[in-house]
Amino acid sequence: MTDGWDESAAAWIADMGEAGDYAREWVLDRPMLALCAGARRALDVGCGEGRFCRLLRARGTAATGIDPTAALLATARARDPEGDYRTGRAEALDFPDASFDRVISYLTLIDIPDLRGAVAEMARVLAPGGQLVIANLNPFLTAAAPEHRIRDASGAEHLRVDRYLEARAEWVGWRGIRIRNWHRPMQDYMAALLEQGLRLRHFAEPAPWGGDPERAARYRGAPWFHVMAWEKD
Repeated sequence: MTDGWDESAAAWIADMGEAGDYAREWVLDRPMLALCAGARRALDVGCGEGRFCRLLRARGTAATGIDPTAALLATARARDPEGDYRTGRAEALDFPDASFDRVISYLTLIDIPDLRGAVAEMARVLAPGGQLVIANLNPFLTAAAPEHRIRDASGAEHLRVDRYLEARAEWVGWRGIRIRNWHRPMQDYMAALLEQGLRLRHFAEPAPWGGDPERAARYRGAPWFHVMAWEKD
């Protein structure tokens, strides 16, 4: 069953551009880069068109990106010919144990059907003392489908969350992109990470720090994302 990425690759590349969308540029990049500071070797799982790998490489980190989508990898290689971009999936990482001191999942866990398998592989290739750095959509957001948006008497829009505890894949679309994302309750993510013996070292729900004020207001109503760092003993 297709996940939509092959069909949506061209629209995704156009939408991301060089800087990324608003959420990446003005909400997530700053905390994610801070958690990756000082990394020697990093693996970006689901690197897409390579934008975050380029940011890491510009800061002195030897970054390797993997992704299953050929068109996204082709763009990553064209934009960064000296970079290391490989075809691969999170559930079967083609690297030896303890290969990296940072493993990064930047809005990719929502794309992966086998969460436990992927987390186990990320933990396997992480060196002792290294960290798995995650940015993910907050589960209450993925549990709120577009038809669950409601307006109160003043006209303000709110999310109505439903079926929160039910893990499921749903199709989402915007600006020519149509992909399959997974909703999971937070307990599913936590269980998969704790099963690997990882220790939670950082948790945040970052707010926008700049950019267009109207767009920032949309992200301040409730935290759209969480950012975590899990350390391997």
